Amino acid sequence: MTQVLLKTTFGDVTITLNDEKAPKTVENFLKYVEDEYFNGLIFHRVIDGFMVQGGGMEEDMSERTSKHAAIENEADNGLSNKTGTIAMARTMDPHSASSQFFFNVKDNNFLDHTSKNSEGWGYCVFGEVTEGMDVVNRIKAVKTGITRGHQDVPVEPVKIESAVVVK
Repeated sequence: MTQVLLKTTFGDVTITLNDEKAPKTVENFLKYVEDEYFNGLIFHRVIDGFMVQGGGMEEDMSERTSKHAAIENEADNGLSNKTGTIAMARTMDPHSASSQFFFNVKDNNFLDHTSKNSEGWGYCVFGEVTEGMDVVNRIKAVKTGITRGHQDVPVEPVKIESAVVVK
């Protein structure tokens, strides 16, 4: 399984990707890693007791343009939104995920796939934190506020310095 090292201003997080159960999602995520797309972006939505989201916003809360098309939702892969997993963020359209992702900081089973309709598609888990969950837990605890109309934004930016494949 492929591992990605996410270097953040709070420390390093190693993510082990599950290319067996979420092949299209992992391939998509790795394209963004290889493009150095995540470098310099922030974790723009942090909700303690829920999740930490990043992968799309600049420090000024402007959205970085996605380089690749949205992908097919693979949330029906049997993986669950458990504490320490990484999943794709999306809009109400179940097949709209592109670059944004989130770390589950608690068991969020209500985000799991239940059926192939608008209410049941869920959010695709495609890996898990294998080192650095302490870093994710530090991020989830930051003070947040409203910035440019967005809620739950860290008051002090938490940046992704780089994302690289390590094996």
